Amino acid sequence: MKVGDKVAIVACSNGLAENQKKKIQELCDTLMGIGLIPILSKYIFVKDSVFGGTAQERAESLMEFYRDEEVKAIFDVSGGDIANEVLPYLDFNVIGKSEKQFLGYSDLTTIINAIYAKTGKESVLYQVRNLIYDYADEQVDRFDKEEMYDFTYEFVQGKEMQGIVVGGNIRCLLKLAGTEYWPDTTGKILLLEAMGGTVPQMVTYLNQLKQMGVFKKISGILLGTFSKMEAEECKPTIVELVKMYAGTELPIAKTQEIGHGTDSKGIVIGRKYYIAKNAHEIDF
Repeated sequence: MKVGDKVAIVACSNGLAENQKKKIQELCDTLMGIGLIPILSKYIFVKDSVFGGTAQERAESLMEFYRDEEVKAIFDVSGGDIANEVLPYLDFNVIGKSEKQFLGYSDLTTIINAIYAKTGKESVLYQVRNLIYDYADEQVDRFDKEEMYDFTYEFVQGKEMQGIVVGGNIRCLLKLAGTEYWPDTTGKILLLEAMGGTVPQMVTYLNQLKQMGVFKKISGILLGTFSKMEAEECKPTIVELVKMYAGTELPIAKTQEIGHGTDSKGIVIGRKYYIAKNAHEIDF
């Protein structure tokens, strides 16, 4: 992105509450302050129950921005539960031919991984509203620069891994299981993170991944933050649980810089990474 570029703001998951309008205006002001021109979807705020619009309306709004050649990137500011209902209404042929990137996190894990599964295109796991939260100055300084993707990590098992990164929020990723939108995990690095949930939920999710055969296919696991588990200092820890169900041979690394924290950095889903002990993240 460069100064003068138009960027779209959408909400494919739960609609935002009316009291978030000032925050979205603040985000628009911040984006304009760094030289970008934000354009808002008509379906960002709640109109009925959790819906900012019907699945078809939210999907068509997204596709309008994909078709608009002046729009250079699409930022989804939502999260929650309902993003996967737009998937059948997306035109992946159009998305696959587009040069623009989609950025979102949490429930947008569904759309990000569907885009990779259907088109092979990269998307960014990142919440653009971080630009106006607790670490706003740092987030603005590194936005869309190399530092935004330069995360630190520590190996908890093994020494290196490489492969295309897939995944994101563990709960939301598993909504794609058994569908045409599930990404092929063979040889991939599986990124997992979570906001809510403690030990029982993580045991459920990890066992589903194990029973799907995912841990036998992937080249390694990159763990982001698990906000509630870490805040409550749950035992077993997420690292201990992952080792329990993924086995002792699979490389596993942990980062505190990807996830739901307002200080989080971005990671490119669909891009090949090489991650090694005592080395910085390198992408190919």
